[in-house]
Amino acid sequence: MQTPEDILKQYFGYDTFRPLQKDIVESVINGRDTIALLPTGGGKSICFQVPALMKKGVCLVVTPLIALMKDQVENLKNRDIMAVALYSGMSRREIEFELENCINGKYKFLYVSPERLLSKHFIDYALNIDLNFIAIDEAHCISQWGYDFRPPYLQIADFKSKFHNITTIALTASATKEVVKDIEKKLELNKVQIFEQSFTRKNLAYIVQEEENKFQKIISICEKLKGTGLVYVKSRKKTTEIARMLQKKNISADDYHAGLEAKLRTQKQDDWKKGKTRVMVCTNAFGMGIDKGEVRFVIHEQKPDTLEAYYQEAGRAGRDGLKSYCILLHHESDYLDDARNIENKYPSPTDISRVYELICNYLQVAVGSGQGTSYNLEINELCNYYGISATLVYNALKILESEAYFQTTESLYVPSRLKILCSYQELYEWQLKHESVDALFKMMLRSYGGLFDFYTNIYEYEIAKRLKKTEKWVKEQLLQLHSIGLVDYIPQNTKPQIVFLENRFPSIYIANEKIEFLRARYKEKLEHVRAFIDNKSVCRSAQLVTYFGETNAPECGICDICLSKKTKPGSSYQAYFTKINRLFKDGQFLITDLPKHVNTREIEEYLFILRWLKDNDYLVETKEGYWQWKKEKQS
Repeated sequence: MQTPEDILKQYFGYDTFRPLQKDIVESVINGRDTIALLPTGGGKSICFQVPALMKKGVCLVVTPLIALMKDQVENLKNRDIMAVALYSGMSRREIEFELENCINGKYKFLYVSPERLLSKHFIDYALNIDLNFIAIDEAHCISQWGYDFRPPYLQIADFKSKFHNITTIALTASATKEVVKDIEKKLELNKVQIFEQSFTRKNLAYIVQEEENKFQKIISICEKLKGTGLVYVKSRKKTTEIARMLQKKNISADDYHAGLEAKLRTQKQDDWKKGKTRVMVCTNAFGMGIDKGEVRFVIHEQKPDTLEAYYQEAGRAGRDGLKSYCILLHHESDYLDDARNIENKYPSPTDISRVYELICNYLQVAVGSGQGTSYNLEINELCNYYGISATLVYNALKILESEAYFQTTESLYVPSRLKILCSYQELYEWQLKHESVDALFKMMLRSYGGLFDFYTNIYEYEIAKRLKKTEKWVKEQLLQLHSIGLVDYIPQNTKPQIVFLENRFPSIYIANEKIEFLRARYKEKLEHVRAFIDNKSVCRSAQLVTYFGETNAPECGICDICLSKKTKPGSSYQAYFTKINRLFKDGQFLITDLPKHVNTREIEEYLFILRWLKDNDYLVETKEGYWQWKKEKQS
């Protein structure tokens, strides 16, 4: 019998597991409910993929990220592992065909969104699939205390109950202790084993800098640091501005955001992964599911909304274990719009209800209909049609999605798909009678394997080039063959999709208390970010891991705060020493009184020297907040 190490080597090319991976794998193999907390880049997918390959049956993977589904399925297929994902935009026939393949044992992995588990149609098929266990990715989404709560996750326990004692593994890269308890409770896990790797990333140097001219600072960092990098910004406009600015400085850079055409986004992503582009300037739409080890720096042009998001995005640096830099730039002006942003992010119940009505009207969905139906929805087109704010629609849609009215996906580059519906003999006889497209079938059968057995990605422009025909001609022929039932041809669709999870209601009700709770939670998250930025005495890494519930976190020695402790003040220390000594004329003083004694522009300099004196054991701070000399004063 193959061991976990045999599977790891055979399919993934690794000789040994990373810390905790082997323990997690064995827990799942032994049928134990498991929670795995591994930091970004910690190899979570291995923890369920290896035991799935060792056990008979299909592993059901639940994840909210359509792009991640797509990437993981492609990665598995590249390793000759059969996997499939179900997502909005697939036809009912295609979904049923793939579910039949799962029933017949043709796949080892089935990826679905949590919303899919609400579908009776899916449940009826799933009950006939030999599921070996359920893997729940991004498990923090089940907790209202998490930063990305998704109510459909709450239905997973009900779905599980339909299967007798099915094993569950829940995985996440960023969850506080409170959220972990919620995961265990809401998923109704039994005798759960919890594996938690330290959130400490010893090779990451967290640097927080206050900067007024952030653009110039980004140029300076990209020129100074070698290797591949990411620059996270909050607006689509800035991705383009900063990318062009870097290009003018002969720095290989590109921009990425969800508003770009799907095929272009895929190309940009591939160019960065392959090293053709050095620096990607992007919104948070970029990065999920990308496993690129040699990222040497991640820059945040503005403070993040949550420490969870910051930890995940910064954690895309240094996955190969080599020293890398996570640089957060901030300015006091960044905080000015926080109150307004809270209101914008969580619109009023009245505005949310109005957006629901407008979407339904725009898509011409009648009351009492629509459930399970997918529609193309370009938010900008809807906003232009009704003269409504895109920000309002986007944020209201997030609430409606979280409340399980809709499921939305941003445009994905999914190529056209085709499956031949007839037998070999029927196709041969048909080709003899229709010489005009005989060459088309011969070309496709030579170019694409499995057309009789699976829905297969096809590329019309490649077929047209080989046949010396136009792409339009190829598409017209395939549509005609589809209309007569010879093939099932699903043309490429790169538009954003919205799926109605319920029939349209005459009206909807969103409780004001719900919105107030979300606003309060978001405000608390912002306050944690502010505290992280403002705290200039505790190691950055220690602050982060303490936030996630670790105690006695070690100092990293390489963040901006740790480095400042190692650096003795130069001439400024001598220049300010007399003034500093005066602060202690009564033998002690309160740090909060510092502005009374020094000029505002000098406060930062004084604080730096005072912190150095304290860190190097010259000063001590009492419980009452007074600072006192601890050692004999030295000049």
